[in-house]
Amino acid sequence: MERRVALVNAEKVGLGLTVYVLIKTNQHTEIWSKAFQRVIQDIPEVLESYRMSGEVDYLLKAVVSDMAGYDRLYKKLIAVDLFDVSSSFVMETLKHSTALPLR
Repeated sequence: MERRVALVNAEKVGLGLTVYVLIKTNQHTEIWSKAFQRVIQDIPEVLESYRMSGEVDYLLKAVVSDMAGYDRLYKKLIAVDLFDVSSSFVMETLKHSTALPLR
């Protein structure tokens, strides 16, 4: 077991906007990677972070209060030199689960 957490309705605690942030970098050094990891570790709104294969280098999932909250998040992210940042906002959640499909 990793840890125990409480599942909270994000909207009820003022975090009603979920955003997926796609990041491309043109720097693939260990120094840059560690700096990027430090930045995202210090942003509590970032719930998940993945280094990806393919056209996008990193994928982040974050929750924010609203568009102004996203703008604050964006400004924290660009503290690290990024090549491209694009974001998609969740309009409707069709399925959400934290349960692993154990058989």
